[in-house]
Amino acid sequence: MSLMGIALGAAGCKALVISLEGQPLAEAYREYGPATGASQDGEPDAERVWAAARECIAEVAARSKGDPIRALSISSPAEAVAFLSPEGRIIGHGGLQSAQRSFICPQAVEQALGAERLFEITGNLPASGGTLARLCWLREYKPALLETAGRFLFWNGLVAYLLGGASTCDYSLASRTLLFDMRQREWSADILRASGLPALKLPELAPAGTALGTVSTPVARELGLPAGARLILGGYDLACGALGLGVISGGQAMCLLGSYLSMVPAFNAIPLTSLLFGQGLDMAHHVVPEVFVSVLYTQSGGAVLRWFAETLVPGEKREAQRRGASIYTELLAEMPPEPTRLLALPFFAPPGPPRLGECFTGGILGLQVTSSRGECIKALLEGMLYFLAEGQERLAKAGIGVQRYRAGGGGARSDAWLQLLADIMDRPVERTAVNDPAPLGAALIAGVGSEAYANFEEAVAATVKVVRRFEPRPRWVALYRDQLERYRRLLPLLQEIAGRCFPAAR
Repeated sequence: MSLMGIALGAAGCKALVISLEGQPLAEAYREYGPATGASQDGEPDAERVWAAARECIAEVAARSKGDPIRALSISSPAEAVAFLSPEGRIIGHGGLQSAQRSFICPQAVEQALGAERLFEITGNLPASGGTLARLCWLREYKPALLETAGRFLFWNGLVAYLLGGASTCDYSLASRTLLFDMRQREWSADILRASGLPALKLPELAPAGTALGTVSTPVARELGLPAGARLILGGYDLACGALGLGVISGGQAMCLLGSYLSMVPAFNAIPLTSLLFGQGLDMAHHVVPEVFVSVLYTQSGGAVLRWFAETLVPGEKREAQRRGASIYTELLAEMPPEPTRLLALPFFAPPGPPRLGECFTGGILGLQVTSSRGECIKALLEGMLYFLAEGQERLAKAGIGVQRYRAGGGGARSDAWLQLLADIMDRPVERTAVNDPAPLGAALIAGVGSEAYANFEEAVAATVKVVRRFEPRPRWVALYRDQLERYRRLLPLLQEIAGRCFPAAR
């Protein structure tokens, strides 16, 4: 007996099958490719998402014949929705980019309700826009799509529906829409009224782990799934990732070191919303019952290292590829062991919470003719982590403490990066046996929802294995504390003098 988790990402789909003990049995990945519809905006369309998911499921099902799949669940990004006709046909997609295109509607709702009241209802910062901004943009620029659609679904709801299940949305994904009442666990009538959006097009709501039915017989036969394979409601990809790393209670946080850097702390009670709001932080339901998360992120993560490699050392990158090596591993190996004398300001792309919508630019201060390439690389990593360290301090001021991090993403393979994270955050950092935790988290939801595990605690204990722990080193902690103070003092000056920067989201 086995479990399947499917992670629908921004660029592709990954499916993972595990045993009940957490042993990986099969995995597959497919990229979506660009949209084929009229918009031609480079966003993946819903048909391609479904095709990629179907191919992944068929591949891992074929490789798991000796261990029949009991249940599957799906994670989804909050930024992508699809639309179905009243008859259930895919007729369009909301995409990943349109949420950044129009904030007129969220601003109107904020003016009608007040920023703090909007935050009190949703737990989201008005500048985030959420699905609210996306739907309003579509109403303005693609009115026919919104008018003819019977309903909109997140990608995981779409795939579950096409597999034969109910098209339901869980609380964690709903929390990212700017339309959901966090406390009442229902779509907010006040926000819908202020926005003018129709409530009838919204999906039904239920907690993650809810049974959605079984894979239909024709689809199961086509994809090679066993008869009666259960469909279990998944959730928000970052919440599923936190689960896949074992971050399921207060005091723990996930740190994803990928193209973005993301910090996702868990907490067991809703703090004073005025404190969260004042610190520029948001909150959402976890996929774990009665647990909540906040999401802090910067787009200046691994994307900055990619820029460095592709722009400054393209020849070395090509040579590394020819040798079957990683240019990133080689660049990180050049970093000095001690903290650098440089101070990098990590805003090479727009920041998220706790500085969502603020206007900055990036840079490195302190460069000299003696500065090495390894120092520059390390300074960039240090600057990115100062952003998260500032977020950790703001979380503490809002009553959310972090005692330990679990790391995932491609950067979690690097001992140097994880040790740097421990030193700057002054917290232990643990590496688990998986770098891509969202598919595992989705599989664990499938296990709990199908009663293979009694609860999420049992699921994590059976499957999530810590393989190494990095402790903060007191000598470097003290030095980084001083550097962080310099970083804090410099940010207001940077905002004031930046001549060219990313515009505020609003």
